[in-house]
Amino acid sequence: MSRVAQAGSQKQYVEEVGIVFEQTGLPRMAGRILGWLLIANPPHQSMDELTEVLMASKGSISSMTRMLIQMGLIERVSLPGVRHAYFRLRPDAWQHMVRRGLVEEIRMVRELAERGLDLLKEKTVTRTWLEEMRDVYTFLEREFPVLLERWEKQHQKSG
Repeated sequence: MSRVAQAGSQKQYVEEVGIVFEQTGLPRMAGRILGWLLIANPPHQSMDELTEVLMASKGSISSMTRMLIQMGLIERVSLPGVRHAYFRLRPDAWQHMVRRGLVEEIRMVRELAERGLDLLKEKTVTRTWLEEMRDVYTFLEREFPVLLERWEKQHQKSG
């Protein structure tokens, strides 16, 4: 693949990641930063490199990297002898994202179902829907941490 074709493919990939993460509720630029950091060589990128490759302002990159750091997806790193910071994906970014995001969302939805059930004392179709919602999310809340634990054990064996 020519260098121009590869650059075009990389830009397309970065945009696709941006769109997917935008659909999960993140700003598209945060997703674009993640997309670039997934394929960047070297894997750590400076603020200037991110602004150039993503054609974005320093302000946008700064606020999005700050948000991604707070979310636990990327980290700021320094290199010996270099004054400015670099950003890279955290080694455990995806486990952290799943644990922080999905586990918390599962709990919140289960609690919503329980509050709805407190409002509906008599047996109705809507109460049945709320019971199913509660039961599904209770199951997920119980089983998801076990699944993550299995993943971490498997990952440690293969790593």
